[in-house]
This record gives sequence, structure tokens and C-alpha cells, in this order.
Amino acid sequence: MARASEQSAPSLARGEPEPPPDIFDAQALDLEFWLKPRTIEVYRPASNERAKLLYWRDGEIIDSAYQDLCHLLRDVNGKETARIDPKLFETLWGTQAFVQRYGIDTPLEILSGYRTPASNNKLREAGVPAARQSLHIEGRAADIRLANLNSEVLGGLVKSFRQGGVGFYYRAGARGGWIHADTGLKRTWKG
Repeated sequence: MARASEQSAPSLARGEPEPPPDIFDAQALDLEFWLKPRTIEVYRPASNERAKLLYWRDGEIIDSAYQDLCHLLRDVNGKETARIDPKLFETLWGTQAFVQRYGIDTPLEILSGYRTPASNNKLREAGVPAARQSLHIEGRAADIRLANLNSEVLGGLVKSFRQGGVGFYYRAGARGGWIHADTGLKRTWKG
């Protein structure tokens, strides 16, 4: 995996500060990490909901927790819930569980999960970066943030799972940007 400083060379030419080095790399994980029970803690700012759910144990998804997670990742604007790709939950859980090993024990903020086609079109019309054929519409994408973790480092970690696409969305301000994670083709972009 390329280091964050190598990935952002064009921004350095513009005089922007260099991001912190990559300290997280999912490829360093052993099999034991992936065999333990999976509890994910999420916060959904748009609906002010929080949950901490054990959703996978002994090689199987716990259906009631999976349904709760699908509800948390629902389209809060269109008020519709859809089935979320279980592989997406693997990436989200893996991200949170990995950083917990380094003392970062905060809920994963879900800024956007499933979107209805109508909600996706409204975002596009409002000038928000949303693809016409967004994987959010298929329940295969989430926009996430972790408090106290630089977006460049978070995106590098998500990318190191090699499970799909990773988009880096940088924004100024106290809350900063976010990372798009999906279970589509392996690709990266900046928006």
C-alpha cells in the first residue's frame, strides 16, 4: 500500500501540509482478527441515533442485529430501508476494530448509507457529489467519518482492506471531510 504522503504529492506542490504517515494497514491483520465476534458501534448524525450491536458470531450474521444495522443505514430523507451488502459491514467493522487496537474507541459516524434514487437525484441537483449510478442506491456504499482520525489516514485504512472503492472528500472546518467506502470495483478518487 502506498503511504499517505506518496498519495498526496500533488497537494504538496500547492503548499498544503503533508498528512500524517499511514499507521494503519489492514494487510497486517492475522486470521484471528477475522474470526472473533463482531460488534460495531455507530452514530448517525442525521437522525441522532446511536447503536452498539453484536452482528456476527461463530461465522454467521445475527439477523436481528443485521436488520437493525440496515435500519441505521437507511435513507433518512426518503425514510426507506434497504438490505445493505454484508461485505460493507465487514469493511466498517474492520475499520473500527482495527483502530480500537490503537486506542481510538469512538463510534463510526455514518453520514450516508442507503439512498433512494429520488434522494440521490436531489443531492445531485443540490450540487452534492453523488454519482448517477451510485452504489448507495444499491445498499453497497456508506460515507463515514471517525472522530480524531485524519480523513487521509482513515481512507488509507479502508483502502487497505481491498474490498471496493474508496473516495476521499476533504472539507474545511472542525468536522472535516469524510470517506466513501463501497463494495464495488477497487478504485480510489478525490472529490
